[in-house]
Amino acid sequence: MTDKDAFKERGRALEDEYFHRKERELIARMRERAAAESARTQLGQATGVADAEILQGLQDLGYTTDTITLLHLVPLVQMAWAEGHVTMRERDLIIEAARARGIESGSPADRQLQGWLAARPSEELFTTTLRAIAAMMQSRPEDERKAGENDLLSYLTSIATASGGVLGWGAVSDEERAVLARVTQALHKDK
Repeated sequence: MTDKDAFKERGRALEDEYFHRKERELIARMRERAAAESARTQLGQATGVADAEILQGLQDLGYTTDTITLLHLVPLVQMAWAEGHVTMRERDLIIEAARARGIESGSPADRQLQGWLAARPSEELFTTTLRAIAAMMQSRPEDERKAGENDLLSYLTSIATASGGVLGWGAVSDEERAVLARVTQALHKDK
């Protein structure tokens, strides 16, 4: 074999290796996309939300089928953080609500919730989650929707009044009123 033939074969081998690597990368990206799409479909089934943009937003925020049960607790977390910190009473009420929703101590959802109670989540988490809750509520029959809204607003009011005021005066701060108004507006947006 001449040097020219060896050089040509080496070039072909490098070229083949390059294309095989690119093919493996493409297959890996396709698998990742398929897994993400499957996870998004599962989120849609778990929430009843069909809007792909909302589901993508939830997925981008890290929601999984293990943590989607936290959706209705996020407004409570937002209310608890309204004044810049979470009091023990607010924390206890949120944990109580979590347990009532079937979130077990030590579960992935519980660990995520504990993280949100320790460090304030992003505004994007609050906004995107509220959009998803509103979409979920809108897809329900009227009586279920009203019951869900009343339940959420009742929990929010409990959190807002948990640690504020003296002898009932000033129990709900301006910041907490603003959160309550934002949630109420989002729930009634498309009516």
